[in-house]
Amino acid sequence: MRSIAGKIATRWYICLISIFMLAVFALYMIVGENSYIAIPDNLDLFVAQYKMMKNTGTFFAHGANVPFLNGISRDNLPGEFYLYSVLYMIFPAYVAYVLGYLLKIVIAIVSCLLLAKDMMKEENPGDIAWICAFAYGILNLFPAFGIPFASIPLVIFLLRKIYILGFCRDSIKYFVLLFLYPVVSYFSYFGMFILGYLVLAIIWRFIADRKLSVPLCLSLIVLAAGFVILEYRLFGAMLFSDEVTIRSTMKDASMGFSQIVAESFDVFRRGMMHADDAHEYLVLPVCTLYFIYLNAGYIMRRDFKGMLHDIYNLFAVLLVFNSFVYGIYYSEGMRNFVAFVLPPLTGWQFNRTIFFSPFLWYASLFIICIRMARRDNIFLRLLARILPVIAVFVILLGSKHYNDLYDTAYGTAYRIKTGHEVDRLSYGEFYSCRLFDKIKSDIGYGEGEWAVAYGMHPAVLEYNGISTLDGYLGFYSQEYKERFRKVIAPALERKENTRIYFDDWGARCYLYSGTDDTIVMATRSYSGVTDNDIYIDTDALADLSCSYIFSRIELSNATEKGLFIKGVYEDSTSPYKIYVYGVNN
Repeated sequence: MRSIAGKIATRWYICLISIFMLAVFALYMIVGENSYIAIPDNLDLFVAQYKMMKNTGTFFAHGANVPFLNGISRDNLPGEFYLYSVLYMIFPAYVAYVLGYLLKIVIAIVSCLLLAKDMMKEENPGDIAWICAFAYGILNLFPAFGIPFASIPLVIFLLRKIYILGFCRDSIKYFVLLFLYPVVSYFSYFGMFILGYLVLAIIWRFIADRKLSVPLCLSLIVLAAGFVILEYRLFGAMLFSDEVTIRSTMKDASMGFSQIVAESFDVFRRGMMHADDAHEYLVLPVCTLYFIYLNAGYIMRRDFKGMLHDIYNLFAVLLVFNSFVYGIYYSEGMRNFVAFVLPPLTGWQFNRTIFFSPFLWYASLFIICIRMARRDNIFLRLLARILPVIAVFVILLGSKHYNDLYDTAYGTAYRIKTGHEVDRLSYGEFYSCRLFDKIKSDIGYGEGEWAVAYGMHPAVLEYNGISTLDGYLGFYSQEYKERFRKVIAPALERKENTRIYFDDWGARCYLYSGTDDTIVMATRSYSGVTDNDIYIDTDALADLSCSYIFSRIELSNATEKGLFIKGVYEDSTSPYKIYVYGVNN
């Protein structure tokens, strides 16, 4: 018994992580689709699109369209070789989502441990590396791209091995793995920047070594080839299509110098929605204090060379650089320059360098902790293990976005304690599959009949096998955007902020209210709607062959707009009350 207890005590970090993983899996499987999963840029976007591809069998299809936005090319959606896509091919959508979360944690831990072990050959990183890697793995980042976030240390590890080994038999496997790396990454969000950083690394090593690293140059070719081949759909759409897309008309905020500086500082301090790493509360102050302590020592010793070569300072520079690029993206002149130099990248968000900052923050925390653990001071050694554990709890409790675990635990506890639901919709309620199966059966919905949503996300219809003329996508035809704009022109004419939102962005190709700022609320109460009139051009909608409007609002001017009621539907499993209107063609 003592031996077992001793092993548990020395492997406490593995026990902690294992208990967490099992508990999370059990929670999600027991609660099931009553879980509270983030909706913005998640349930209203990729999850529905994956389910739509599964419904239509178009994961591997070529020359095929998927039934939203009036039939958009399947090539505009994530490729079939992306690991996250594979999960949705094999498993039901909810299970795939949960497995994606757990797999992200596993990939982060494995990637970080490989890198830490490679960089610390003379010592075992041990518990500190495990907990820091675990903290990085549970970050509540953009769910559809959680795996690419988690795999950032993996590509660094592969490139380090290739650089160190050079050309030999042992390096072949690393070149192969580097070619396959796009399976756990995504080009337009991460890959393009990784290739850019690799170019900088080649230049840096050329200056430092006074010779060109041929293995790194070959790595650049191998990795680029991997992205091109494994994401061939994306490259085909970007480079070999003459279709003008909404990217050509997208407009972002144009800021002055002081605003850019403020934006850069804010994202440095807080991060941003898709990269919400909760570093503001613990990691930032700890890293700042250590930065001052570290460099004060270098200055006092007049060791400026050591200061320049310290990897901690390199990470600090990269964090500032990423934040600066994020801010300077809001310079209209800089965006125009990028579009002029690289026309295919017009509308490209080059400020996604900020996606690499979460890894840098938690790698910096690891460096601090491992250096404290080396000191002959029991307090510092203990603190080196306490800080990462605290970071784990800060992430679980302090993340503002995509914190599904906290939201599900809180919502479930609230349900058990009060017998009522929180106001936001659960995964199952958001999609309400049983209700929509009932609606489709009652109205005799036929495959391929076009519809639009009003007062709810079109993703709800897409998930349930209903073809939609509306939808959410950042890359579709400008010509279709203009056709759909005719439908919603009456609403846009009444609301200037809505007109700007659609005309200057347009990724949410929705029906809008002509009175309220938003009528798309993923809540059960659905309060705050002040106008039951719908402001659309029905003739323009009929020209798009629309057959149905699925609405959470009972339309007061339906007859005036040439619409007729098909039915009103409710179900005990759903908070929705859906009014289905037919369109007079």
